[in-house]
Amino acid sequence: MQRPQKTLILRDLEKKLVLLSGPRQSGKTTLAKSFFSEPLFEYLNFDRKADRTIILKETWTRQKELIVFDELHKMRFWKRWIKGVYDTEGVRPRLLVTGSARLDIYRKGGDSLAGRFFLHRLHPLSIAEIKKSDSTQVVDEIEKKLLTLGGFPEPFLNGNQDDASRWRRSHLDVILREDLIDLEKVRDLKSIEILVDLLAERVGSTISYSSLAKDIQVSPHTIKKWIEVLERLYVVFVVTPNAKNISRAVLKEPKIYFFDTGRVTDAPDARFENLVACALLKRNHYLEDMRGEKRALHYVRDHQKREVDFLTLVNNKPEYLIETKLSDESLSPSLRYFDAFIKPERAIQLVRNLSRTQLYGKIQILKSAQWLSELEL
Repeated sequence: MQRPQKTLILRDLEKKLVLLSGPRQSGKTTLAKSFFSEPLFEYLNFDRKADRTIILKETWTRQKELIVFDELHKMRFWKRWIKGVYDTEGVRPRLLVTGSARLDIYRKGGDSLAGRFFLHRLHPLSIAEIKKSDSTQVVDEIEKKLLTLGGFPEPFLNGNQDDASRWRRSHLDVILREDLIDLEKVRDLKSIEILVDLLAERVGSTISYSSLAKDIQVSPHTIKKWIEVLERLYVVFVVTPNAKNISRAVLKEPKIYFFDTGRVTDAPDARFENLVACALLKRNHYLEDMRGEKRALHYVRDHQKREVDFLTLVNNKPEYLIETKLSDESLSPSLRYFDAFIKPERAIQLVRNLSRTQLYGKIQILKSAQWLSELEL
């Protein structure tokens, strides 16, 4: 499967160094190694002792077409170090830095890389990406498989639910016991594991830091900090309510979704909402990285508790207003209300089990699998 970012990343590597980030095991290393045949690139992983020595002594082969530095953000002052390499040697050989944490915010000390890099983010698989790779696949079947197995390449392509459950357990274990300990001053791993389980039960609902703190017996400040850590490590992502006053929006309760839809508890509606959230965030990041647009993903709620699941913004302007339903084909009153109030480009009710497409004014009720398969990637 050729990932949609491949062509543009290759083009960007000709101009600057490239940072490629995304969840652990989302396919970054496979993508990085696909740019050139093996004799033409050198792959160096900072987690491996022999490779770490080569990195620190800067003894990689300069005759290669590409040097891949994996997990480099675990090095102290890594941005200062790669900045020195780039400023001294330029982009020959081409330089690609990959990592399973948000490379745009993991400074670990050192100088800024402003003006020296392009950022690309690789997400797990989506309906649109799978359909683009193989047009013969049936979108309803892809959606069903993603809801069952999640979108990470290994469990999805393996296709076995028991193996996916075993993979999921070890996947989180590696993130908490390797990545988190390497990058953050957090040692209460058991409590963080409990937090992950509690968040998985609350997908689709607003979360209260105070309530979670009471359940785990820590402070609300600690809960907020731990969620920020999980976000930096691409375990979860936070969706905040839309508000013109940004400072007020920060004070309102967020929603939490998982990059791995398969981790969401067995509530079918929550898992489906998580699937849509992943697809929308993936599209946002893709278009930001490709076009340089400013994009955001929010939900909408007012004091009367009217709520719509998602609102995408492009350069601060409303784009898609989206409500998700498993099988309810009747038009959501909240979607109708906020469509008139916000005036987005499109208002859509996505229904997984839909008998027929419907149109209410300019509000569309559409089958989810088909619409998600047509998202830009």
